[in-house]
Amino acid sequence: MLKKIVVADLGVGMYIQELCGPWLDHPFWKKSFLLEDEQTLEKVRDSSIACVWIDLSKGADTPVVVPHEPFSPDVAVATVVPIAPALPCTPKPERARVAMSDELVRAANVCSRSKAAVIEMFGDLRMGRVIQMDHVADMVRDISDSLMRHPDALINLARLKNADEYTYMHSVAVCGLMIGLARQLGLPPLLVQDAGLAGLLHDIGKMTIPEAILNKPSELTDGEFETIRSHPEAGVQLLDSNHFSLRVQDVCLHHHEKVDGSGYPHKLRGTQISLVYDAITSDRPYRRHWGPAESIHRMAGWDGHFDQMVFHAFVKCVGIYPVGALVRLRSERLAVVMEQNADSLLIPKVKVFYSVSRGMPVTLEVVDLASGQDAIIGLELEKNWNFKNLEALWTEGACRDCPSCRPANPSCK
Repeated sequence: MLKKIVVADLGVGMYIQELCGPWLDHPFWKKSFLLEDEQTLEKVRDSSIACVWIDLSKGADTPVVVPHEPFSPDVAVATVVPIAPALPCTPKPERARVAMSDELVRAANVCSRSKAAVIEMFGDLRMGRVIQMDHVADMVRDISDSLMRHPDALINLARLKNADEYTYMHSVAVCGLMIGLARQLGLPPLLVQDAGLAGLLHDIGKMTIPEAILNKPSELTDGEFETIRSHPEAGVQLLDSNHFSLRVQDVCLHHHEKVDGSGYPHKLRGTQISLVYDAITSDRPYRRHWGPAESIHRMAGWDGHFDQMVFHAFVKCVGIYPVGALVRLRSERLAVVMEQNADSLLIPKVKVFYSVSRGMPVTLEVVDLASGQDAIIGLELEKNWNFKNLEALWTEGACRDCPSCRPANPSCK
């Protein structure tokens, strides 16, 4: 549970989750930390920060405040409430979800515009030019708005990238994933916005890596991998010179750290979830991608890679059977997941296209598994079937500049 309080109510033993105000207004590198001594407390009080968010699950609470007459609005700030109810910085009420098919069309447009903007932004940073922050903020806002209208559309469209646009569309996809994860964790709006910006910029350091290494079709040598491992620190230098917040720089620097300390560049423990999902669901020059559901199941078995609370929140974002997953139904038919069910991750909407028992395609049919007329009995690996263009089953109508939006039955050889 998070709670917003005035700085005057801070005390040793509290866990500061967020300092309200520009990062230049305080001397702290970390975005969140345990207040362990009076010296650090005085540094916070001596800064121009007026309010902070504290995390009651990680540190001490303030004493119960009983307002006296006359009522003071400053005292009311200290009232303990969950994340969702009305606080001064809480998100706007969630908008009514639109149909997946409708948002696919709009999300495709957002993806196209975002890719062009990311290409321009990365080019400006590579050339040492100052980027237009209002353009970056607009991009994050467009991606965030799409996720508010429907959380499944943009993230899944963004992962359908070609090799030559990997770095740019990967940034768009991770931006969406970070925003969705931050909301799932109940973070305040300022952190949600910074999470999206950090996702957009986390791989900016790859602009300093030779393209011959980035696009190498075979596995990397030890020396080439060491070059790749330099991109987080190179990225921080680019962001620092453009005055990005320390939170954004921190994600750029530590997005390859793992909770067991085996990550890089600083071998941190338990402080940063590794942003690997979009990478492993994408084609790379030297490796074929895993399907979205296979990726989730593999990640679940990677002990020491992720903070478990964050990973569970992440699964809630993308689903146990994510959009695009190939599944077998109780009726011995194959289907592709079309859309998540907001009430249960186990009963998404699917599109049936193939009969296993008859070994032949069937008429395309959308089935809402919440109706109980059928059920998923297992995940099928795409590599075990010779289906073509499975994406066509759930992207139809998105009108992207790729074959995926063409109506097709992928089981037709």
